[in-house]
Amino acid sequence: MRKINQLLRQSEIKPHRYIKEGNIVIVDTDQGKYVIKEKNKNNKVFDYLNSRSFDYYPKIISDSDEYDVMEFIDDFEVPIEQKFMDLIDLVSLLHSKTTHYQETDEDDYKQIYEDINNNVIYLNTYYNDLINIIDTKVYMSPSEYLLARNISKIFAALNFAKDELEAWYDIVKKSRKKRLVVLHNNLEVSHFLRNTQSYLISWEKSKIDIPIFDLYKLYKRNGLEFEFSEALNRYEKNYPLLPEERKLLFILMALPDKVEFSNDEYDSCKRIGRMIEFVYKTEMLISPYYTKESETQ
Repeated sequence: MRKINQLLRQSEIKPHRYIKEGNIVIVDTDQGKYVIKEKNKNNKVFDYLNSRSFDYYPKIISDSDEYDVMEFIDDFEVPIEQKFMDLIDLVSLLHSKTTHYQETDEDDYKQIYEDINNNVIYLNTYYNDLINIIDTKVYMSPSEYLLARNISKIFAALNFAKDELEAWYDIVKKSRKKRLVVLHNNLEVSHFLRNTQSYLISWEKSKIDIPIFDLYKLYKRNGLEFEFSEALNRYEKNYPLLPEERKLLFILMALPDKVEFSNDEYDSCKRIGRMIEFVYKTEMLISPYYTKESETQ
């Protein structure tokens, strides 16, 4: 706290009250509120975002080797569904403003292919072994029964991911350029604030990569809470995905998570239920795209 007080004095900020919330400290002063958090090692990303006319993030008022003092954004109350769509609009703007192309070769895509393929093989083996163990039991627990009843859907999702991965690799291995953007890389609804304009917070994990990873992480965190098919349509109206990007996104979304049983049966049911709900929701989300493809062929 001594270092924080010293930083505030250097910035001529006189604190009245400190409020600890998670990994940040909110400082109440005569001049208003400020946020203090550990220094973001990715602060240089803000210089690049400014150069691309993207300034939808809290501004740094002062900093030191250890901490950043940032403006406090008062989050207006808006319906959570509207907030999610506003987040989608802002992410599509971020990607649009920071798009650039980079020379690439087959090795870049080969690494992605091998990582996903190894994951598919691992999950196939894992769920095969798991269901074989469950099938030997005279009486299944509720969580085991839930998994056994839906195991065919899990294997169908894995087979879909494997087939689509091969199709994706056939497309991209001949490419010599890939489209890159600045990824926020930590997207969830709680990291979006709405005031007189929109803001994204928590940029510590930001990096340069292909755009679909922001969408994938957002889906895994908030996909069951919102109508993600509408969000994806809205995103693509602002920033259309390339066919190979969309295919890779659907592969990642289709992969079921590895779910482990716990000693708490209720907790095990929740974990398995959530994973299965994602499997069904993903199938419903991506099926129309493949129906359109088959109709045009």
